[in-house]
Amino acid sequence: MPIVLRMHHIEHSFDAPGGAISILSDFDLELRSGEAIAIRGPSGCGKSTLLLLAGTLAAPTSGIVEILGENPWGLSERQLARFRNQHIGFIFQEHRLLPQLNVQENVLLPLLAGFESDKPAAKIRAIELLERVGLQDRLYHRPAALSGGERQRVAVCRALILQPSLLLADEPTGNLDPQTAAIIGQLLLDVAAENDTGLLCVTHSSSLAASFPTQMTLDNGRLVSGTL
Repeated sequence: MPIVLRMHHIEHSFDAPGGAISILSDFDLELRSGEAIAIRGPSGCGKSTLLLLAGTLAAPTSGIVEILGENPWGLSERQLARFRNQHIGFIFQEHRLLPQLNVQENVLLPLLAGFESDKPAAKIRAIELLERVGLQDRLYHRPAALSGGERQRVAVCRALILQPSLLLADEPTGNLDPQTAAIIGQLLLDVAAENDTGLLCVTHSSSLAASFPTQMTLDNGRLVSGTL
């Protein structure tokens, strides 16, 4: 299976009064097509920072980030935006749906970047994805009319609309009840497997992490196998 994400010798820190604070130190990670990895760790350990670096939303202090074998930081700003839009899907703890748009419109938001040439096909895919998650009767509802679990399912569909090679999930079930969280977690694993998408999820949830075939813990800026 091809490597979707490679992070090698990553160092990341930020300046603070009294000196730089290290978040990631000599950090290494490889994620392959169709692979699903859950990463746990306490608050403040750098899990969200890890996803920002993996998603090209922030550059590491040093080290190598490669997505599909390409160094995204060698691209121009416009090229990077296009690359991110085409190859990376994001799911956050907060669904981040636009309240003025209906469900179908929210799923189609990534097309507004203007990089998707086959918009009719994407609209068909949006309907198919919403049917896949049981929201075929909610196409024209606005987020306020949905439950928390339904909003998160819309967010999953939005992240998948352009069929990304890399799917990044930051506490995707943190605001959900246990039953809905289990449904969303299984949905992420299913769609990643079906589309040969590399799935990287950071979470506090031991039950969500346990459902992933590979579990790791972020400890002192490095990954260790299993849970602590």
